[in-house]
Amino acid sequence: MNLIIQAAHTIDATHLDHLAKLAQSRQCEQIAERAYRLTAAQAHTGIAPYCLANRLDYGFVARGRKLANFGLMVMDMDSTLIAIECIDEIADMQGLKPQVAAITEAAMRGEIDFAESLRRRVALLEGLDEHALQRVYDERLRLSPGAETLLKALQTHGIKTLLVSGGFVFFTERLKARLGLDYTHANTLEIANGKLTGKVLGKIFDAQGKADWLVKIRAELKLKPEQVIAMGDGANDLKMMAQAGISIAYHAKPVVRERASYALNFVGLDGLVNLLAH
Repeated sequence: MNLIIQAAHTIDATHLDHLAKLAQSRQCEQIAERAYRLTAAQAHTGIAPYCLANRLDYGFVARGRKLANFGLMVMDMDSTLIAIECIDEIADMQGLKPQVAAITEAAMRGEIDFAESLRRRVALLEGLDEHALQRVYDERLRLSPGAETLLKALQTHGIKTLLVSGGFVFFTERLKARLGLDYTHANTLEIANGKLTGKVLGKIFDAQGKADWLVKIRAELKLKPEQVIAMGDGANDLKMMAQAGISIAYHAKPVVRERASYALNFVGLDGLVNLLAH
């Protein structure tokens, strides 16, 4: 196995030396500005706590496993591809961000059923002018660090992209056009007379919906599960992530980090490119 070590800051040589000793690795290769590969590495219980204490991300990757081996990347939107929770920012237009954000957090930790949490949050938006959605997109939506690097690498290798969100089509469709994503699916807010009604149209797109869409697109592309990568940050992403050969917890809740193949706690989305660099 190769042990990939990366960080959002310059990595001190003493950290690499210590980890190399723990992993019994004799060779350290720099693969990016703040990323290194320790070859022929062995697992050690001291690696995880040491990395966490020093704000380092790590991952054991089988030799020969590289990005080009994959055919589909499935991503959550809020707090994964983008650095905000859209519904929290919409709520801020109503002066209700703290109330809505508290429900969002509970749902992401898995404490509230997602569909119920979404109904409760959207109900609080009743009466908001639809132009608030465009304001959030224009003024507050930002891509997560490393997003452009990741998407460019995926496109270079011909890997298809699927953006799935318990959020809203208003945002996923704009991101699809802007970033050249291949597929998107999300919920649709009901709007009447230019105002949000406080309801979602149709069946709520939830955790099972995300998993089903991954399976649907995977089948359309005639891919095996091991050719799919899924990335998310909340409990609502776990069913989707379970359907992929590799799952990535991105700046995620503990329940997600515990069940993912890899966790990127400190670096940006481009950390996935470093993990699977050949």
